[in-house]
Amino acid sequence: MTAPFIRKNDQVYVRQGKDKGKTGKVLAVDPDKGRALVEGVGLVKHFIRPDRSKNVQGGIMEKESKVPLSRLMLYCPECAQGVRARAKKLGDGTRTRVCAKCGVAFETGK
Repeated sequence: MTAPFIRKNDQVYVRQGKDKGKTGKVLAVDPDKGRALVEGVGLVKHFIRPDRSKNVQGGIMEKESKVPLSRLMLYCPECAQGVRARAKKLGDGTRTRVCAKCGVAFETGK
């Protein structure tokens, strides 16, 4: 499988599923399984048992679950929507990802 265009700390747009239309920041990417953990997207209920030794009250908590990469698109702040990305080779030989519509480079957060 090829390396995904979506990386950690990218802003993404959800284009399918129960969270369609939401945007969020990528917390982690699992390229082997083709899934990503996105902040505020794919929330599931997580049940916690009370534990007096650890001073945990217990109850129901919501946390993010992994979302397939095929349901995500990079979010372009200039276009204000989810867009496809293209790889562009710069003059110094490095590659960067750019918006296919407006040509703005995406920051990788490195």
